[in-house]
Amino acid sequence: MTSVTTRNYQDIRRALLAHEELALVDVREEDPFAQDHPLFAANIPLSKLEIEVYDRLPRRDTAITVYDNGEGLAVLAAERLLALGYSNVAVLDGGLAGWRASGGELFRDVNVPSKAFGELVENVRHTPSLGAEQVQALLAGNANVVVLDARRFDEYQTMSIPGGISVPGAELVLRVAELAPDPATQVIVNCAGRTRSIIGTQSLVNAGIPNPVAALRNGT
Repeated sequence: MTSVTTRNYQDIRRALLAHEELALVDVREEDPFAQDHPLFAANIPLSKLEIEVYDRLPRRDTAITVYDNGEGLAVLAAERLLALGYSNVAVLDGGLAGWRASGGELFRDVNVPSKAFGELVENVRHTPSLGAEQVQALLAGNANVVVLDARRFDEYQTMSIPGGISVPGAELVLRVAELAPDPATQVIVNCAGRTRSIIGTQSLVNAGIPNPVAALRNGT
């Protein structure tokens, strides 16, 4: 325990402003992480640390700072990371409360940076969208429409719109021509929430496909 060093809010802020490589890791479970966390924190729960960390943090010399909210998880996580071969590991001084007390802002929900980007794109580019009732009416009326699900395949398998086709976001521009060869086909892009449907729809608009395209407003 005494071998674990600490870093404070100012250390992290300075490194972020200098664009240095770092990892700020919340080792609580997903629900408390979603309630409040620093903007660029990643969630790797202590319960899944050994399973996920090599994929999430492949560089063993990355400056890693772990934190909790007083549960006693951070020191355990730091010790495990050191045992796993990571060489630059520290605990956030004061944990989440220390971050807040030092003036650090906290955010609610998960994937906050990407969601903020999605909202910015929609606001600036006026990305077209259709409400769930409108999409349901098109499907019920057997309209010339195709629904493309932009989530990962495992998410698609968990729940999906009947008739929807799994097309993870990075594949949308690649596959849309074969899935909607008729330029009159209405293309609907959906995801679980709204961000990936906005980004997916805007990518198709930017690619200049001839089809009308819209996001499913507010997702599945």
